[in-house]
Amino acid sequence: MTDCIFCKIISGEIPADKLFENDYVIAINDINPKAKVHALVIPKVHIDSLNELEDEKLMSEILKATKEVAKIKGVKSYRLHVNVGKEEGQIVFHLHFHVLSNTIK
Repeated sequence: MTDCIFCKIISGEIPADKLFENDYVIAINDINPKAKVHALVIPKVHIDSLNELEDEKLMSEILKATKEVAKIKGVKSYRLHVNVGKEEGQIVFHLHFHVLSNTIK
């Protein structure tokens, strides 16, 4: 997707504050944080939303990455948030999970 900001971040075309990366996902700090810790876990393959995710291995990797982000950021508790569809607040149509926390160890 040539106009997708997350695809551009993944390709290195746009810089980002990277926290974690593996073969499946990238995790970055959100540029407009809504909590003390606000990171995004983004699959490297372009998927419009959670409704289109069918790969169980990828879902597992996304969830493992959220735990790794929490460890990296030093949070003892956090919440995951994902918007699905414009009507529910999805702005960037590339699947991503928000990792949010106001509780730092």
